[in-house]
Amino acid sequence: MAVSRTAGKKALLFVLLTVAINAVGFGIIIPVLPDLVGALTGADDNMIGLHMAGLTFVWALMQFIFMPVIGALSDKYGRRPIMLISLLGLGLDYFLMAFAPFVVVLYFARMMSGALGATFSTANAYIADVSPPETRAQNFGLVGAAFGAGFILGPAIGGILGDPSGPLGDLAGVRLPFFAAGVLSLINVVFGFIVLPETLAQEDRREFKWKRANALGALQSLKRVKGAQGLIFILFLLATAHTVYPTTYTISMQTKLGWTSGDVGWSLFAFGIAQIIVQGGLIRVIIPKIGLFWAGLIGIVSAAIGYTMMGAANAGWIVYAAGPFAALAGLYGPALNNMISSRLSKSEQGELQGAIGAAQGFAMMMGPILMGVSFFIFAKKDTAYYHPGAPFFAATALVILSVYLFVMWTNRKDHSAKAVKTELSEEISADL
Repeated sequence: MAVSRTAGKKALLFVLLTVAINAVGFGIIIPVLPDLVGALTGADDNMIGLHMAGLTFVWALMQFIFMPVIGALSDKYGRRPIMLISLLGLGLDYFLMAFAPFVVVLYFARMMSGALGATFSTANAYIADVSPPETRAQNFGLVGAAFGAGFILGPAIGGILGDPSGPLGDLAGVRLPFFAAGVLSLINVVFGFIVLPETLAQEDRREFKWKRANALGALQSLKRVKGAQGLIFILFLLATAHTVYPTTYTISMQTKLGWTSGDVGWSLFAFGIAQIIVQGGLIRVIIPKIGLFWAGLIGIVSAAIGYTMMGAANAGWIVYAAGPFAALAGLYGPALNNMISSRLSKSEQGELQGAIGAAQGFAMMMGPILMGVSFFIFAKKDTAYYHPGAPFFAATALVILSVYLFVMWTNRKDHSAKAVKTELSEEISADL
């Protein structure tokens, strides 16, 4: 049974709105989560940073485990029920965090959010269901754009709602952003219940098997993508460095600069605008002109400069000045993925996607440990080595290693390579 054009448009619209709303909800809590941890524990800043690392780790672990499970369940029961149940769970999760009386409840909620947040696998399945091959890459790009737009708005909204010194005054509070995220999610559930069609025909469904839903299966693909393993390892290092943002950016800036949640939210809003300029415009100009190698190198070096400036910043304007470099770092994702894709045949592209996903999943688990421990050690007050910006220097070290390996593990063919517009490379680039 083919999906009707009307149903396909409704499904695509809902997926885009869902991704945007989920990104808003996720972004809303970033500026205020350390404040909530502090309110629940009464801990010092360095211990709050360690809790932030733990909360990020358990979220990433659940994502890694449940992404294939959710996808396999949607293959058996259809996209619609799995999507709606997961979205309902996410909404309830935000309310659970809003009412949390103890920090252990936050850990449970983050685990729940990670497991149910794996709805992105179902969202991608919707795109595959309703998109003909000639527009699939374009529609995956729309998903990336929807996430980017939502994530730009989220931190700014969260900062305003959570900052009593901001425009809302006493109406704002550390728990208010969590209520807002929960309401947004539940509105999305109601909207989806009304308009979301099922796109997977009964005859196209298949039985649920744990073998297909095993997250460790992705590890096998890392062994099979010979010729690309070095560049994938570089992506792993860069993704590990990037976890400094969700793990310790907020608490680091609050500790060393005295920022409020509102200050954090507006800085992330500014960074998001800069990323849109790079991802939406400059990438299409820079990569064709200078080639993949130089675009990748510029992106990696820019990341190192951005991390170093943020780590060393003793004034807010330095953090904002680092924003353009952080945005230019967006060059390395499309460049590296395109280089990797060009090294493998069409029949190996599926294995490649699994290998990159496994590498990024491990980075999301290992990175918070590194960043959280470094903040815990160096943000302890009244010590000779006190420096709350230490996690950013750890990120810089990883990126400098990446620069060296990138130069060593690329060849003359890579240096002269131009972008290869494959469906896979465009889809991955949209996700970075």
